[in-house]
Parts: sequence; structure tokens; C-alpha cells
Amino acid sequence: MLSEFGAISARCASGVRGGSMLVPLLILSTALAAANIGKHGGIEVPEFGEPITNLTVAIGRDATFECIVVNLGNFRVGWVKADTKAIQAIHEHVITHNPRVSVSHSDHSTWYLHIKNVQEEDRGQYMCQINTDPMKSQMGSLDVVIPPDFITEETSGDTMVPEGGTARVSCRARGVPPPRVMWKREDGQEIVVRDHTGAKSKTHTYQGEVLKLTKISRSEMGTYLCIASNGVPPTVSKRIHISVHFHPVIQVPNQLVGAPLGTDVTLECYVESSPKSINYWVKDPGELIIPSEHHEMTVRQKSMFEAEMTMTIKNIRREDLGSYICVAKNSLGDVESKIRLYEIPGNDRHVDQYPDERITSDDDYGTEAYDDETENDNVKSNRVPDRANKWYANDGKTVVANSHASIAKHTTALTITIIFLHLFKTIL
Repeated sequence: MLSEFGAISARCASGVRGGSMLVPLLILSTALAAANIGKHGGIEVPEFGEPITNLTVAIGRDATFECIVVNLGNFRVGWVKADTKAIQAIHEHVITHNPRVSVSHSDHSTWYLHIKNVQEEDRGQYMCQINTDPMKSQMGSLDVVIPPDFITEETSGDTMVPEGGTARVSCRARGVPPPRVMWKREDGQEIVVRDHTGAKSKTHTYQGEVLKLTKISRSEMGTYLCIASNGVPPTVSKRIHISVHFHPVIQVPNQLVGAPLGTDVTLECYVESSPKSINYWVKDPGELIIPSEHHEMTVRQKSMFEAEMTMTIKNIRREDLGSYICVAKNSLGDVESKIRLYEIPGNDRHVDQYPDERITSDDDYGTEAYDDETENDNVKSNRVPDRANKWYANDGKTVVANSHASIAKHTTALTITIIFLHLFKTIL
């Protein structure tokens, strides 16, 4: 019996190798039945222990079907791909030429069909058969899922659009099951969507393969993430940068700036432009200013389209006073704005400013102090010291001071002269 089953199995295998993968189920049933002629009398008929579990496997992974049979005895187990009727294996022998298919068993009760590196063509129904009369069988399905992947020719790249125009970007993905596509901004800002009436709405995520941004503004410029997922890892994403182009704009916080000579001063201009502009400074009426120790210049990029340009003038001289122009140019145009620098009197100039009052004594003026206490402690003398010959700088230091010693000297000389004349008159 076994030799007859072996011969039939060999003929089946030979027929498959001959080029036909679609072997009728009748051949398998005949082979299994012939191997068991006369084996039903007094022998318990085998049964399936439990149903075959359906499998869902990602492409490239391995799949294993398990068929449990009770009381198999001398009967045999076979595997068939039901949709193509192609025999995969008979008992321990692999029939198909597919090198990724193999079989194994455990204690003649649990039989396995292994498929390595599963491909899309492996998807379908698989049948486990027992060669009883009539034949017994049960089926399990293999579903092959495929993670999402973008269709390159149908997916947008980086896009450029003029301000006020329409940006239309698309992401198309394939996979099994079909992927869902959503959009997000990489910087976490909301996406601004306008309908056909111009009504505006904002959302952090937008669902759909096509994202259409109408009447786009510079604030909507940035990188957008197209994300495709279908529950099969990994989720994939693509970065698409949308550039919004417009001519430069300059904002000047202070158009009139004052500073003392000898100090440092910083002039500021804020520029918005896309594409990025060339920024520089000019001294009116048209002298280009070159960076130097006397002129320090910086341009700090605050965002994709915003920049802060500054110029610090060190140790201001009189010839530095006047008008300065900050200029921004890009491929769409140019713009300029003027700042006037003027002088504020500084610490190096004399200012008619007195320091706080101080208490004077008789030595200062040769008389009683001008603020001596009277009988009423709260009443002070109305006398104000003569400061006509004193100048003070802003720091309170005396620039030109009176010489009290000189005043005392002249007073003493006058007194001596009077005494001398008096004595001279007495003698005469």
C-alpha cells in the first residue's frame, strides 16, 4: 500500500515538475484513497481536532498553517491551494516547485504548512485534506498585507507659489489595505484651508491625498508632512516644502535716532522677503557702507522670511551724523527705508546745571552762613550764595571755580590800606 501511495505521489510530483501547477483535486483524492483501500473496516475514522486559523501576514514575513487531526492512524494528510487547485504537499512530501514551501508534523497529530518570505501571489485559501472515503477537508485563508508606500510619479515635490496664489500638492500611496493620507505642518502650526466661497478654516491635520491652499499668505509658507498609514507598519511620511514668494518689505522701529558724540549707537531695520533678500546699508546720498571696526553689521534670520538687520556705529563722530538707508533686494524687487542720526549733547559738553545745595561756612564768604539756624529751626536764611562764576558738568564736578583765597586776600589788603592811611593822618 505504501509503495502504491509512493508511486502515485511520485507521478503527481512528476506531473507538476512537467510544468503544470494546476493539478485537479481528483488526483490528490485518488492518491489518498488508493493508499487506504480496505482500511475502514473496524478502524476509527480520523477527525479534525479544531478549525484552521486564518492568517494575516505582512509581505516578506513567514506564514505557518496548523492542521490538527485526531486518530489519523494510517491515513494521510495533504495540502492544496484551493483557488488554483495546486497541490502543495502530500503527507511529508512537498509537491510544489515553490522553494519557499515546506511541511512538518508533530506526533502525527499536528501538521504544518510553512510558507517563507510571503509574497502577494501566496494570498488565498489553503485546504488541509485527509484521504478518507469520502475525503475530509477544512480550509484557512492567508491574507498578505503590504505597508504603505508613495507612488513617486503621483506625489508632489517642493512647490513655489506667489503670495495670493494657489498651492496644490498631492501624495498618493499604495498598500494593502489601501492607505489613508493626512497632512500636518512640520512646525506644528495650523493648516489654513479655504473653501470655494473663500471661507477660512484652520486644522492641525487635513485628511486627503490632495492639499489645496488658496489665496496663500507668507505665514503659510513652510514644510508640510504627508503621512500615509494603513495599520501595517511602518507608517511612511514625505516632507514637501511650500515656498511663498513676495517682494521685500522693510519696517523701521525708529526713524529718528539721537546719540551723544563719542558714544555707540545701533540702527535697526526689519526685513520680510522671499526668496531671501540681499541686505546692505547706505549713507545718504548714496555711499555704500562697508563693515569695519567703526561700522559693525549683523543680519539675524528670525524665520524663513523675516530678518533683523542692524548696524552699530562705534564712537560717533560729527561726520557720522546724517541719514542712513537700509536696503533689501530680491528677484521680485527692492525696498529701502531711511533713518536719521542726530546729536544729543553728551558728557563732554558744559551744561548750566548745578549740583545739590551744600552747607557753606564763614570761611567761604567771610560772613555768617547763609543757612544758619535762626530762633525758629525750621526757618533758614534767604541768602543764596553767589555762583555766577561757577560752571558744572553733568557729573556735578566743578569745571571753573571761584578762588575764595583770592577774595580773602583782596579783603585783607584793603583793610591794611585803610589802617595805614589812618596812622598817616594821625602823624600829620
